[in-house]
Amino acid sequence: MSGGDNGPAVGDVERAQVGSGPGTGRFSGGSVPIEDHGVIGDLRTVALVGTDGTLDWLCFPNFDSPSVFAALLDPERGGHFRIAPEPDGVVHKQFYWPDTNVLVTRFYSPKGVGEIIDFMPMGVAAEREHVREVLRRVRVVRGEMAFGLECFPAFNYGRDAHTTRAIPGGASFVSETLSLTLSTKVPLDIGTRGVRAHFVLHEGQSAVFTLREGAPPSCTDTVHSHESAEVLFRHTVDYWRRWLSKCSYTGRWREVVQRSALALKLLTFKPTGAIVAAPTCSLPESPGGVRNWDYRYVWLRDAAFTVYAFLRVGFKEEAGAFMRWIEARCAELPEDAPLALMYSIDGTPVPKEEVLEHLSGYGGARPVRIGNAAADQLQLDIYGELMDSVYLYNKHGAPISYDFWRHLRRLVDWVCDHWKERDEGIWEVRGGRRHFVYSKMMCWVAVDRAIRLADKRSFPADRARWLAVRDAIFEDIMQKGWSTHRHAFIQAYGHEALDAANLLMPLVFFLSPVDPRMLSTLKAMHRPPEEGGLVSDGLVFRYDADAKLDGIEGREGTFNLCSFWLVEALTRASVTKPQYLEDARLTFERMLGYANHVGLYAEQTGPSGEALGNFPQALTHLSLISAAYNLDRTLGRRD
Repeated sequence: MSGGDNGPAVGDVERAQVGSGPGTGRFSGGSVPIEDHGVIGDLRTVALVGTDGTLDWLCFPNFDSPSVFAALLDPERGGHFRIAPEPDGVVHKQFYWPDTNVLVTRFYSPKGVGEIIDFMPMGVAAEREHVREVLRRVRVVRGEMAFGLECFPAFNYGRDAHTTRAIPGGASFVSETLSLTLSTKVPLDIGTRGVRAHFVLHEGQSAVFTLREGAPPSCTDTVHSHESAEVLFRHTVDYWRRWLSKCSYTGRWREVVQRSALALKLLTFKPTGAIVAAPTCSLPESPGGVRNWDYRYVWLRDAAFTVYAFLRVGFKEEAGAFMRWIEARCAELPEDAPLALMYSIDGTPVPKEEVLEHLSGYGGARPVRIGNAAADQLQLDIYGELMDSVYLYNKHGAPISYDFWRHLRRLVDWVCDHWKERDEGIWEVRGGRRHFVYSKMMCWVAVDRAIRLADKRSFPADRARWLAVRDAIFEDIMQKGWSTHRHAFIQAYGHEALDAANLLMPLVFFLSPVDPRMLSTLKAMHRPPEEGGLVSDGLVFRYDADAKLDGIEGREGTFNLCSFWLVEALTRASVTKPQYLEDARLTFERMLGYANHVGLYAEQTGPSGEALGNFPQALTHLSLISAAYNLDRTLGRRD
């Protein structure tokens, strides 16, 4: 591995000798806060990298594979790959290389400036080699800097033992089910759990570390030089910039919209077109609490919303890939069977939920869960989100096929037969089924979009029945979902709690945004929680947790998706209430201030402004895109 043009070869780096046994944990101990991470990926999996230089989350080879590094969920047992300056205490900064998913973590000290460039190679070079790897390139750009490295994998969520051995050009880690190789020209000290290294770089020098699948007897031929790492870096930068150049959004918030689009792209699984809800599991929605779920699967709802966001800003290819994925799921269904509400990324059922008792949990939040029991729930709303995305794709993407229509028609008939049933709803409550207003409304959307699509394409359909069911659902909601006491639409029939999901009523054209009932609902929600509302300084709770409808202990943070839904509802209501437009803009820009340092969001925002829930969250980023698009368009009309 050679250094820069003006520096000596990295083979000449100074290094301090250490004992062969690895330590018992990370340098500083404890989990890096959720919000102190950037993410990298290769459209098959994602790694989280903390601002301290720690790669502390990676499932390999795919999103829903067992973890290799999971220090986020247990700093001692979870495994990590850390590269950081020594001694500790330097100033650090993290940012993305402009218009890409290439992450830079920079360190500043009195003696020099160093940085780690993290990425998973993409583009022509990566495709030609057919090698998947995490590439970590360490550089010193001013002065000199000493670094310490620890690479301690913990296979299968830390449940599987592995052997670590030195090989020419690096080290291999071999478990029963997966093997990885760390390639580098920096000498490594081998221990039982992993490897350590200490090295010093001077101005212009670099050191490259790659982690890839397999355990060859030697990896001297695959160790990247300064030049070969630079080629992969440039190809990866070019890949992401070419992809982002398709973005059609040119409005006021172009940078944050593009970052959200890049985040959503990272959550797509290239081999199948599936879109995961988030790449992590069991990050808590309630600090130190039990609301810890596995989101590394494909929720039809989340993915359908993502299709809408992609279409809004010009990414038709991604929308089309998911349409092909969902058509395959529909084609697999037995006669008269409903869709599953979530799937694994390959279209198979989601694994059964289980608890990892040996992991301490993020910030002590237990239990740590993998798999998801909500996969067995009935959530009637998924058909509305699905049919809405198909309708929009047919309109803005490409016409759907007749065979796809046949499958969809069967699903709509199923909705007509079952819309009166109770379900667990969009929030996947574990306190029993209810007649959720949002679920009924999305059944209305499913039938309504099917009617529109049939009329637009002249597809055969049972129009008379569909029209009758659509009207019956509407009347049912207006009679049973409206509270004369609260002057608002409520969460479930017979229960007076408010639900932010009802903010979607005008967004899906169920009601006019200035219908008196909608305006009254908006007013009721817009109050602070102590006055019976859901809004705290512009941030929105998804429902009244005190109503005890979800069957889960603990109080969560504000739900970022719902905050962006409020922006859209206010934007649309500004047609007759101009002051709402300023409220919408203020709420939107306040929410932008809760993004982390690289523009990413988790599922929720905690009481101290911290990120809560799995990260990054597709729902948050897709709703940001939609809110930015509609708010910008409305402001443009006003101007």
